[in-house]
Amino acid sequence: MKIIHVDMDQFFAAVEQRDNPELKGKPIAVGHDAERGVVSTASYEARRFGVHSAQSIQVAKRLCPQLIIVEPHFQRYKEVSAQLHGIFHDYTDLIEPISLDEAFLDVTENKKGIDLGVEIAREIKQRILETTGLTASAGVSYCKFLAKIASDWRKPDGLTVIHPDRALDFIAQLKVEKIWGVGNKTAEKMHRMGIFTGADLRKVSLARLTQEFGKMGSVFHEFANGIDTRPVISEWERKSVSCERTFEKDIFDNAAVTIHLYHTVLELVRRIEKADFEGHTLTLKVKFQDFQQITRSVTVDHILRTKEDILPLAKQLIGDVEFHSHPIRLLGLGVANQKSTTVHEDPRWVELELEFEPWPEA
Repeated sequence: MKIIHVDMDQFFAAVEQRDNPELKGKPIAVGHDAERGVVSTASYEARRFGVHSAQSIQVAKRLCPQLIIVEPHFQRYKEVSAQLHGIFHDYTDLIEPISLDEAFLDVTENKKGIDLGVEIAREIKQRILETTGLTASAGVSYCKFLAKIASDWRKPDGLTVIHPDRALDFIAQLKVEKIWGVGNKTAEKMHRMGIFTGADLRKVSLARLTQEFGKMGSVFHEFANGIDTRPVISEWERKSVSCERTFEKDIFDNAAVTIHLYHTVLELVRRIEKADFEGHTLTLKVKFQDFQQITRSVTVDHILRTKEDILPLAKQLIGDVEFHSHPIRLLGLGVANQKSTTVHEDPRWVELELEFEPWPEA
């Protein structure tokens, strides 16, 4: 297998600096400059001060007083992303998008008959630069796990190859925080177990990892041993449609909650229509002032598509939430593709995990 992971460098920030020369070489953060704004992407000049994506705008400005906040231009980013995929398709149709600015490519059998994956990656990087004026980093290996890590190894404008013969040695010195699926809490637990590197992880038995981390334990075991059989999937079935918004100020009275719920329903309906999606489970997501978060879901036998379908159920779900003494910081709604196998006289209340997508203008 020859897998390439292409990841654009500081994508949103790079597009803004390209389109506005006055921003070049300056510390910028793409995001909404508000009390609860969040950094989408920070330029490398800003990162030197500790500014990073998913960070509060207010924290970022304290770290870097000269930081320039730039409002995002998502349509422009989508246009550049389309250019990237046009380049990718010149080499292979086995493309798995991860986001607007990164994707996996299976070039084992490629359209140009190039033997070496590194040569394809080098060509793609050069064409991206010539076409968009932006740099990309690429990782090349025999599996997705290692290609993903390799693309981040020499950023920006990097190109890293992890050959099968060197894979185990590479993984051995890898910090566990770099391994897919290892977040902060998992890393802390691994550290308490004496696991700090891939070599440490490889020494732990599959039984112990499964006992400690459930199904992910077997994934960690395989990754530590250089095993990742996941294919590059060029077509996938959408599982859900969702939207969420973080408010400038917490809301806690009936009128404000009702108004925001209504507008969230309208946004959700717009996204459902655009995706031509059919789902039967509505999920409400609420994050409170103290960052505690809950979800409430209901499954019905009919398709949830219109405002008339969704709004009454959304009101039922929010009616189960105590927000008068527990102000709401974030509100989200999502529809998932879980079809009822039986018809219920009353809606069936269930717990559901769903990835929510923020509103672009938030």
